[in-house]
Amino acid sequence: MLFEELAELTGQRNAIDGRIVDIVAEIDHDGIWGNTGCRSLPALIAWKTGTSLRNAETVAAIAHRSPELPQCTAALRAGQLSLDQVGVIAERAGEGSDAHYAQLAASATVAQLRTAIKLEPRPDPEPKPTSPPPRAITKTDGEQSTTWRITLPHPEAATFDAALQSHHDGLVAQWKRDHADDSGEDGPDPTGPVDDRDVQLSPLPTRVDGFMSLVEAGWDADVARRPHGQRTTVVVHLDVESRVAALHLGPLLPDGDRQYLTCDATCEVWFERHGRPIGSGRETRVISRRLRRALEHRDHCCVVPGCAATRGLHAHHLVHWEDGGPTELANLVLVCPYHHRLHHRGLITLRGPAHHLLVTNAAGEPLTSASLARSPTTPPPRVAPCRGPTGERADWWWYDPFETPPPPSPN
Repeated sequence: MLFEELAELTGQRNAIDGRIVDIVAEIDHDGIWGNTGCRSLPALIAWKTGTSLRNAETVAAIAHRSPELPQCTAALRAGQLSLDQVGVIAERAGEGSDAHYAQLAASATVAQLRTAIKLEPRPDPEPKPTSPPPRAITKTDGEQSTTWRITLPHPEAATFDAALQSHHDGLVAQWKRDHADDSGEDGPDPTGPVDDRDVQLSPLPTRVDGFMSLVEAGWDADVARRPHGQRTTVVVHLDVESRVAALHLGPLLPDGDRQYLTCDATCEVWFERHGRPIGSGRETRVISRRLRRALEHRDHCCVVPGCAATRGLHAHHLVHWEDGGPTELANLVLVCPYHHRLHHRGLITLRGPAHHLLVTNAAGEPLTSASLARSPTTPPPRVAPCRGPTGERADWWWYDPFETPPPPSPN
């Protein structure tokens, strides 16, 4: 009795998934998902249905290939194939394989479908052009230490060797100056007997010490050049009378682009009157390092609903600083570069303060992180129960894999 009910519910769920695929295919065809502020169709599906991004990618793949797979998608709408079965076919199967896999999927599990698709003969790949020398950095963590492995082409390796040797020589020279008075002109004799004074001396710098010196020097130079460690310096020429701004040696800036560039940046502003510079403002960091850490601790990711981006986030002024907005937590939120551009283009709107943030789309409708799921108001689809795959072990020796038909001859 329980298995009968399970089969009935499985068929209804498959049919519902089929209807969702049809809706997503229509959204994909019309391209309206971009108006919601989402960066991709799977991101929109995951947001609106409350599913994982991987499940949403499966739905998007089936929707995108639904014209090529009419039999498989029809079986999904009829409740006889599951979303995962059709998803494997949509994501991996070759062109023209709809009828082949529609018949196989009626009795094959998802794992068996994956194996069958792997058995498809693939065309020989075209010879690739000579690839450049490999460049890689790998990291292996141990109990007491971490091992880094660096692979560089010969020219870059020569640069690295020269820099490493330079820092190592500098550390050795400094060590000799520091210890010349204690153990002679050139420090302790490494071939001589070891006494208590030698034990108390710091060891001779190794190449590892030189490498760490190289890293620290690069870090210090980067901090001096970009103290915020996130964005770049923006040089803006501002006409004090017309409030028109232009990039240094660049074009005039629309209001949205000007505000986008100056939201989270080091600004060097030159004031002009009648096209002639009359002075410059001091170079100033709009978002301090300490304030940014507080923002990251509070927001964790992009604040636009449905977006979980955590890398390369921008600190955005809800009331822009050029309009008198303060640079403080209540007036700042973290947004990803994609949604930051959408906001300054007018496609989405962010209104504060930050603890009562309201995000709306271009039509003024609020965006929330909640899915569209609600209690059903219509009866479930009337479809036949889904018994699922047969569960038999596949004998691949007797299986004929699908072969993509060759292209028609031009003659």
